[in-house]
Amino acid sequence: MAILISFDIDGTLEVGDPPGPLTMEMVKIVQEKGFLIGSCSDRPPSSQRSMWEEHQISVDFTVAKHLLAGVKSDFNADAYYHIGDREDLDRQNALRSGFEFLWPDEAAAQPWFHPES
Repeated sequence: MAILISFDIDGTLEVGDPPGPLTMEMVKIVQEKGFLIGSCSDRPPSSQRSMWEEHQISVDFTVAKHLLAGVKSDFNADAYYHIGDREDLDRQNALRSGFEFLWPDEAAAQPWFHPES
């Protein structure tokens, strides 16, 4: 089953401003499990790519937040998730784009982010 995860950065990932609960190690775990991963943020895509490169993570996409719907049309997956920390920008945009939405703390509890599952 193919799963795609879109990560917001600020308030979601440990490297965000403010930092969030999801570690870069957790991102690497889901990537090693074969998940399609990338970011959808208020940050410019070039800034997003630099962040991922700095942490030696090769992502499938980096897009501006208002372009999340295009990610779904560009990638074939069985499930699409966006993880973010804001109701107005993250949750509403995710649901409008056909993604399931998870708050960062909810996402951190998912078995996907743990190596043993």
